[in-house]
Amino acid sequence: MPHSDSAPGTPAIQPPEATRRDFIVLTAQAMAAVGAATVAWPFIDSMNPAADTLALSSTELDLTPVAEGQQITIKWRGKPVFIRHRTADEIKEAQTVKLTELPDPQPDAERVKQGKEQWLVMVGVCTHLGCVPLGNRSGDYHGWFCPCHGSHYDTSGRIRKGPAPHNLVVPPYAFLTDNRIKIG
Repeated sequence: MPHSDSAPGTPAIQPPEATRRDFIVLTAQAMAAVGAATVAWPFIDSMNPAADTLALSSTELDLTPVAEGQQITIKWRGKPVFIRHRTADEIKEAQTVKLTELPDPQPDAERVKQGKEQWLVMVGVCTHLGCVPLGNRSGDYHGWFCPCHGSHYDTSGRIRKGPAPHNLVVPPYAFLTDNRIKIG
């Protein structure tokens, strides 16, 4: 008597044979998956940043022509970036502020690169409603002043007075050489 895994008296279950219909269904499903991927790929690929956008994601600048006490403004990712060559008095003024006096407390040392305290790099967009503050030692704290709503920033770009909730943003940057900087 042949051995069977089924109980005695019950017929053995045979696996179903693959039919032509099964083959056609599997083939159609595979083709539908390939078609969906083919249609979706251009849409997904369109979400990647364009080449001109990637080119603007970082910028390099030679700081040699920027005199002490002078500020320049460059464009990075469509936003103004203030680069200020601070004087010794401006650095001292920024470093001696009591953090308890600041609405958004942040030491000056966290806003500049160690050993390069004379260079202050910030995105020049007011954190209140996105206006561009005026520089050249403007406002009550000799830094920047946003005339739209009256925000005053100090010589480190920290909010001191007015409706702005945060300090001016410091973008990611690095010094490539003593006088060359890369933003982004």
